[in-house]
Amino acid sequence: MSGTLGTAATSPRAVSGSGWTPRLVLSLVSIALVLEIVSLSSTMAAVAMMPIGAHFHTDQVAWVTTAYLLAAAVACPLAGKLADIHGKRKVFLISMAIAAVGALMSAVAPSFLILVIGRGLFGVLIACMFLGFSLMRDVFPPKTLALAVSIAAGGMGLMTIPSPFITGVLVDTWGFRSLFWFLLIALAVLAPLVMLTTPESPVRNSARLDYLGAALLGGGLAAILAGVSFGPSWGWTDGGTLLMILGGIAVIAIWVPIALRTTDPIVDLRFFRHGPMLRICLSAGLTYGTMSLYATLIPIMCMTPSVLGLGYGYGVDAKGVGLLQIPMGLGSVIGGIVVGRILRTKFPTVTLAAGAALMLSASVVTAFWHVGKPAVLFGILLFGLGMGANTASVPNLTIASVPPSVQASMSSMVQASQTLLASVLPVVAFAVLNSNVATVVEGYAFYTDHGMTIAYLIAGASSLAAIFVVMTLHRRRKDIVAQAKAQADAEAESADQEPVVAA
Repeated sequence: MSGTLGTAATSPRAVSGSGWTPRLVLSLVSIALVLEIVSLSSTMAAVAMMPIGAHFHTDQVAWVTTAYLLAAAVACPLAGKLADIHGKRKVFLISMAIAAVGALMSAVAPSFLILVIGRGLFGVLIACMFLGFSLMRDVFPPKTLALAVSIAAGGMGLMTIPSPFITGVLVDTWGFRSLFWFLLIALAVLAPLVMLTTPESPVRNSARLDYLGAALLGGGLAAILAGVSFGPSWGWTDGGTLLMILGGIAVIAIWVPIALRTTDPIVDLRFFRHGPMLRICLSAGLTYGTMSLYATLIPIMCMTPSVLGLGYGYGVDAKGVGLLQIPMGLGSVIGGIVVGRILRTKFPTVTLAAGAALMLSASVVTAFWHVGKPAVLFGILLFGLGMGANTASVPNLTIASVPPSVQASMSSMVQASQTLLASVLPVVAFAVLNSNVATVVEGYAFYTDHGMTIAYLIAGASSLAAIFVVMTLHRRRKDIVAQAKAQADAEAESADQEPVVAA
């Protein structure tokens, strides 16, 4: 299976060429820009949520993020297996094509449901993150690989600075639909560039596609999240709410034993039986969930008109939100750089716990002190520092905890956990918000100050839970490293003893 994180740490395949060429540079640029689109799309969706909710007169805007992440959680493992069978570049381009269709649907959507479906299709683009790094590992010359991966990964952090401002200009000038047109045009330009400059990976592995598992997992989670989302409006004891939630739980319960018996399940639960992977996935998912929720709440809070007297809100436009979020981008870049230096001597659990603690502090600060802009800007800066620290720590923790032979599959489990948990948290928070509506203006609900405080505290609680999980890993860090090293040594010894068959 193709992986996501830790790609740079695994040994590259022997490929022709020893240095940079114009075509290789263009290949790196095209792949890196696709990864930038993944990063940009999340920021754009968060800033556009309030205009989308007002346009479609809906209080279910959390699904703009949830559909995107939920579809990604199901699509990424399937994309990895398809890449093993048919080639990484081919699946990379197919993922871009599906995302382009999703962007078009969202751009022209006549209803909120169509827009959500489009966002789900666009979520397939997240698969390009691990496909891009894996493709680079397979086709880039060894001397160029480390720098290429650093450039591609580092660019995603840098784009957090201008992306809110770009989003603001688009929304304020042409409306929220312009964001989806922008994403569509970007993909349409980049796809031919990838095709012309990047060769196909020669790596092929046999794999089985778990379509049943994908349907059961995706359907069960979607039903549960729908029940939680509509619970405040339908009523928690309503038959439809109970059917959604209990039915979704039943489907997940059916999926679990099937996944344990399947040779190549969409999510291999057997990886979680032993070793640190369950706790790594939990900590990564909880921190990513905090990022998703906090980044979603900030634009809604800041764009709420101050004249409503709700105790929060500045009535800024989308461009104003972009300016307020600049400290988050700066903090993210600084946090990532600092962690990179600290990890030369420290185990990644230290920096991951520190990052989660910064995001916890930011969530608490913003929950209780959001009347004045200075306090909010301070909270946003703290959050950016924590976000950068966590983004850098999670892949390094995966690399340090498992041998190279399984880093790809383990990393794919980590990404699945990140997107699954991140799709749940906004729905839970908006269920709380929709139970605390202060007023409705032209069909759009504005929330009470109490509801907004609770929503930020939910983000903080997610980070707090991550800290507890990470500390259990930290206490066993020496055992984890020793086990990973012993397994890697055993695999190396086994490989050395394998007979060489002459061609």
